[in-house]
Amino acid sequence: MPNSQIGYRPTWAEVNLENVAWNFAQVKKLIAPQTKVMACVKADAYGHGIVPVSKKLESLGVDYLGVASIDEGITLRQAGQNLPILVMGMAFKKDAPILLRHNLTPTVSGEDLILGLKKNSAKLRGRVNIQIKVDTGMSRIGVLLKDALSFIKKISRLKFINIEGLFTHLACADLNREYTLGQINSFSHLIEELERSGIHIPLKHAANSMGVLGYAMSHFNMVRPGLMLYGLYPKKGLKVNLKPALGLRTKIVYVKRLPKGQGISYGHTYITKQPTTIVTLPIGYGDGYPRNLSNLAPALIKGKRFKVSGRVCMDQVMVDVGGVPVKAGDEAVLIGRQGRDKITTEELAYLSGTIPYEIVCGLGARIPRVYQDRF
Repeated sequence: MPNSQIGYRPTWAEVNLENVAWNFAQVKKLIAPQTKVMACVKADAYGHGIVPVSKKLESLGVDYLGVASIDEGITLRQAGQNLPILVMGMAFKKDAPILLRHNLTPTVSGEDLILGLKKNSAKLRGRVNIQIKVDTGMSRIGVLLKDALSFIKKISRLKFINIEGLFTHLACADLNREYTLGQINSFSHLIEELERSGIHIPLKHAANSMGVLGYAMSHFNMVRPGLMLYGLYPKKGLKVNLKPALGLRTKIVYVKRLPKGQGISYGHTYITKQPTTIVTLPIGYGDGYPRNLSNLAPALIKGKRFKVSGRVCMDQVMVDVGGVPVKAGDEAVLIGRQGRDKITTEELAYLSGTIPYEIVCGLGARIPRVYQDRF
């Protein structure tokens, strides 16, 4: 990989945008033709790069983009993104001018932001689009279900507001089917009550990736996939063929022969059992590679599987490769395929006691992203 793409520290993440396209196609296969797709590109598109991923999804015909913050929305607008963008996190009343300036759709869960929008709406030609978040059991943000009908009725009477969407979030879709069905039923019932009251909200959505894959009744007329767009599975055993979009690669920067009984890295938690070769890789917890993968994480070198040996340092890790002949500059794969073997993000998540989201979102900015795509 040329230095112009990855710099002088040979550690990089390869992002395959064609695999993003493949995964988007799997989403489309699972939903009705008229159902819209909001792609979740928050957290820098789950560590894959918010601007390149969003541009790819736009070319594929995605309908909407979902971000967590105003800042992420501004990043997309400054990159020339014209798709509708929902800011799914909360905004303050004082943030109303910036939301309107960048044509970002805010999530509304109370009256404070509405007051800010009212103050600034006179500058617009037309009404302000908002989406209302309803809490059906996540207990995070959102109007409580018991208050939702009266709140929405009140907001719907405001002449400067257009309620473009209504949404909720599934709290236990991968763990508790009964609870999830209860959330979906509660949300459906609210929609029915609104319709009976003459309030017709164009967009209704609840399905995250697990909702897309496991709960067709949660699709309504828009879905919000995130994890599956990046080729990662929200649960084991799902009958869908996804392609991982991100690989993590580095190169050996140092090789040394050590005798039996030599301690490796901080605290000497790894001791060589025989004379062996130890290699150093330029990646560590300063890059978001989890420290709790010490002595656990696999690495592929020369097509063979080895294990991180000793504690993960801030900038480096060591790997015991035994007697395999290696040299500085040889490639090591930490996520992805080499030869006949592969290491998945899900495997690293399992070993470190977390979820795939945290692994990819945690990869820091000093790891360059190198994009693969067909043009």
